[in-house]
Amino acid sequence: MSHSLRDQLLGLGFKEAPREPRRPPAAGAPPAGQGAGAGKSPKSKSTQPGKPRPAGRPRTPGEIDLARAYALRAQQEKQERIAAERQRQEQARLRREARARLEALLQGRALNAAEAEHVRHFEYGGKIKRVHVTAEQLKALNAGQLGVVQLHGRYLLVDAATLAEAEAVFPEAVALKVDPQAPAAEDPYADPRYQVPDDLVW
Repeated sequence: MSHSLRDQLLGLGFKEAPREPRRPPAAGAPPAGQGAGAGKSPKSKSTQPGKPRPAGRPRTPGEIDLARAYALRAQQEKQERIAAERQRQEQARLRREARARLEALLQGRALNAAEAEHVRHFEYGGKIKRVHVTAEQLKALNAGQLGVVQLHGRYLLVDAATLAEAEAVFPEAVALKVDPQAPAAEDPYADPRYQVPDDLVW
């Protein structure tokens, strides 16, 4: 016959300790294991009602003025870039129109001769250019009775009246306009004795 451990201990002379009676819980007290701090997560401490969450540092008046100045400067630079681009496009349009009018003006008015045996050099665009002329045309060119106009990379020989009209339409196209009253030293290429040989590479 088996006895429980309790019965065996009692049979060996051990005495059973008296049990204390349970006390009833006080009115309004939470159940055991559910105290005031039980069941709350650590994060709940920072979100307790009545305690505001820390916010960023507000800007000072000086910082606000500086930010406004930067914004105004950026807006001004943007407007300046837009205005510059519009001006560039407008200038390009005017140049195209002027070049088209010049081309219409010079139709059938160029005097370049196929039998031209002389070369007249002149400076244009920072470089030395040349146009072929006859002996008579060379004299008239040096006397200011003829002139040279640049159109589409070609140098056209025209009379003084046409040169004046071309200058009024598109001044940048006038490649050579001789002033007969100017000293010869101002145009060293006017004298045939100082002409640059044709076989010289520029």
